[in-house]
Amino acid sequence: MQNTSHLLMIRPVNFSFNAETAVNNAFQQANEDNDTQEKSLKEFNDFVALLTSNGIDVTVVDDTPEPYTPDSIFPNNWVSFHTDGNIVLYPMFAVNRRQERKQHVIDTVSKKFLLKQTTDLSNYENENLFLEGTGSMVLDRDKKIAYACLSPRTDKKVLDAFCTAKGYTAISFIATDSKGQEIYHTNVLMCVADKYVVICLDAIPHADERKAVEQSITESGKTIIPISLGQMNSFAGNMLQVINQEGKQFLIMSSQAYESLTPNQVNSLHSFNTILHSPLYTIEKNGGGSARCMMAEIFLPTL
Repeated sequence: MQNTSHLLMIRPVNFSFNAETAVNNAFQQANEDNDTQEKSLKEFNDFVALLTSNGIDVTVVDDTPEPYTPDSIFPNNWVSFHTDGNIVLYPMFAVNRRQERKQHVIDTVSKKFLLKQTTDLSNYENENLFLEGTGSMVLDRDKKIAYACLSPRTDKKVLDAFCTAKGYTAISFIATDSKGQEIYHTNVLMCVADKYVVICLDAIPHADERKAVEQSITESGKTIIPISLGQMNSFAGNMLQVINQEGKQFLIMSSQAYESLTPNQVNSLHSFNTILHSPLYTIEKNGGGSARCMMAEIFLPTL
C-alpha cells in the first residue's frame, strides 16, 4: 500500500531558524522576524484544518517547550510507521534534533494504533552516520524501493541497514542544486505516488545515476512528471500522496509549490488525484522543509 489516510503531525511550541541544520540545508533562510512561532503555528493549524476537512485522519501531538527542539514540526525525519506494526527510529545529523524522539509522541500514537516492535537505528549517531527517515529516503512501498540521494544526512551504510531490516532495495545517487551544492534530503527533489513520480531529474548530475533512477521508476510502472531546479527550490518536489477515510486520493503540497507548477503539470497531477495546498511560507523559509516534511505517515494497524 503506497499511501495512507493516517498522519502524525507535531504542533510547534518554539519553532525557529535552526543554525545546526542550516550548515547543509540550502533551503533555510535566517529570519529576523520576532513572530516566527506565531506565524508558523497559524500555518500549521490551517494546514491541519485543510487535511481534516477533506477526511484525512491527523494525529496531532503538541511539542514540549523542553528540551528545545526547533525542528519538531518535521517528524518524518526521526520516525516511520509500517504495516507490520514496526516503528523505525533514525539517526539525526543535528544534535538538537535528536531530542525530537520524545516518548509522549510514541505514547499518543500507541493509543490509536498497534505498535509491535521498534527498529532503532539511532545508535549510528555514535559513528556520525545518519539517515533522516523519509526525508533521506523516498519510499516506493509497493515495490519496496528506497530512493536516496547521499549527503551528510544520508549515509549509505545506514541506508543499507534500513533496507536489510525492512526488505527494501536501495537506489542511491548524488543530487545537487543549481549551485552544485549537495541536496540535503531526497524528499525535496522527488515524490513517489501510486502511479507516478514527481522528480527533478536535472538535480542528478551523473548521467549513469540519472538513467538508473529513470529506469527504476519506469520499470515500477509509474509515470515520470519532471520538475525543474527552480520548481524544486519552491518545494515542488516536497509533496505527499495520501488517501482519506473514503479512499479518495489527494496530492498534498504547499501553496508555494503549487504556484510554481505549470498548467500542464497541474493538469497531469489532477488526472491522477485532487491537489490540496496550503500556505507554509514561514515554515519553509525558516525550516527549509515543506508540506511533506511535516507529515509522518502512519501505516500501523489500527486498534
